[in-house]
Amino acid sequence: MSIKRRDFLKATGAATAAGMVGFPYLSFAAGKKVVVVGGGTGGATAAKYIKMADAGIDVTLIEPNETYHTCYMSNEVLSGHRTIESIAHGYDGLKKHGINVVHDMVTGIDGGAKKVMTKGGQSFDFDRCVVAPGISMKYDAVEGWDAALAEEKLPHAWKAGSQTVALRKQLEAMSDGGTVIIIAPPNPFRCPPGPYERASQIADYLKHHKPKSKIVILDPKDKFSKQGLFTAAWKKLYGFGTDNSMIEWVSGAAGGKVESIDAGAMTVNAEVESYKGDVINVIAPQKAGMVALDSGLGDDSGWCPVDLGTFESTIVPGVHVIGDASIAKGMPKSGYAANSQGKVVAAAVVALLKGEEPGTPSYVNTCYSIAGKDYGFSVAAVYKLAEDRSTIVNMAGGLTPGDASPEQLAREVQYAYSWYDNIESDIFG
Repeated sequence: MSIKRRDFLKATGAATAAGMVGFPYLSFAAGKKVVVVGGGTGGATAAKYIKMADAGIDVTLIEPNETYHTCYMSNEVLSGHRTIESIAHGYDGLKKHGINVVHDMVTGIDGGAKKVMTKGGQSFDFDRCVVAPGISMKYDAVEGWDAALAEEKLPHAWKAGSQTVALRKQLEAMSDGGTVIIIAPPNPFRCPPGPYERASQIADYLKHHKPKSKIVILDPKDKFSKQGLFTAAWKKLYGFGTDNSMIEWVSGAAGGKVESIDAGAMTVNAEVESYKGDVINVIAPQKAGMVALDSGLGDDSGWCPVDLGTFESTIVPGVHVIGDASIAKGMPKSGYAANSQGKVVAAAVVALLKGEEPGTPSYVNTCYSIAGKDYGFSVAAVYKLAEDRSTIVNMAGGLTPGDASPEQLAREVQYAYSWYDNIESDIFG
């Protein structure tokens, strides 16, 4: 079932309102304490909406960084269309809502004792805890690559910030005629269309500044998110499928799975052949943020199982896990999904602290991809919880049509920019 954009916007507003059902205007949970671990999209949203729902709840947000850089829109830093400063956000807005923001590293979450411990030696008691740790990289999954190389030479830049800047500088330093290798990860991972938008944004930069260069995407998968829309964009903008294509995609079936990396020789050894690069971007396999795994919230998959109605851990009672780290069956690991889950968990936490049964949640997601100047596309969906609570079901949604006009593709870019401004105001404002 597809819906028009205006209808989707109405539906997302309704879904948000549904997630807020039962939010009181007076404090019925005064004196209760909630600790939120992680100040990214999901954690910041949850903290803000819990406090907005009941000002009497003591909400503490613990985040090691004083500035948060969004992963969404970070690929535009690589093309030069954005600065790293344009995707940076502080926490003054949350403080104004009465949230206690603590910049420290969480070292442990004790669900039995209901305590969160930090590297700085602090301890925080909680009645409910929300954990939004994002992802961590599986450094040992790529032979010849590790955390030190990621910082020094072969960045992943999958957590926006210093590595995003480093990758941009490597592109600027590369000679015209050089090769950029992007190693794509297996499913599941943060932002399914992200590696392919990254290739597009890098291609946009190279097209205008280093037109003799090329990009090779080595992919263990045989298909990827929005593939038809990306390949259409690549054909139009970057000559994909021709002898002069700026982008080459090597699928898993064609030998795209990487076996090892020789950082000294700047060579990537894939199943069929080896590729020499001037810039190598290693987007490694991923798992839940380490604080969640170290606190016993993950299972053998490396992700955190949760009750899909409340996002309460099925392993540790009283602790909720949202965003990329959670196993939110049916929803992608995206920024908007984390924002939606933050509101769902806020409603659930407030209800539970009042001794009430949480309402039935609704969820939303939309994901924009910008493939080049005035060329964007998107996917949007509204979700509900399955009756047996085993999965989150896509109720309705839409995808930019394959025959979209140039004017529509250009509007999608403006929609993307507007969405970004709105969601960041919603989270951090």
